[in-house]
Amino acid sequence: MDVRNCKSCGKIYNYIGGPPLCPSCLKALDDKFDQVKQYIYDNPRAGVQEVAEANEVTTMQIHKWIREERLAFTEDSMVALECEMCGASIRTGRFCKNCKDKLSSHFGSLYEDISEEKKKEFKEKEKKMHFLQRGGK
Repeated sequence: MDVRNCKSCGKIYNYIGGPPLCPSCLKALDDKFDQVKQYIYDNPRAGVQEVAEANEVTTMQIHKWIREERLAFTEDSMVALECEMCGASIRTGRFCKNCKDKLSSHFGSLYEDISEEKKKEFKEKEKKMHFLQRGGK
């Protein structure tokens, strides 16, 4: 059992995973997220600072939701982030579409390389003769 103090209210709770918040603070954060999401839907041209002030959340929290791809802004919005790889302007997440495609193809090729190595390793083991020991010796 992993018992921790909530980072928000300080109460002791049984930590299961995710953000280090007790269930009641986690519920309050989810409610704030829904409130922010609705505000952005109603005010698509609002900036991060305006959204934060109107909904009583920090700009850091809003940026975190954007990076997690939980929030996205329209193309005509004033909000823009930079791709962490190439610096291109994006509206949500950490990477632009081009960089995501490059990363996924790179990871895919790594997987193929590893699986080829495993196939070779298995074939080498297959060629060897194996013996069972009798009598537990």
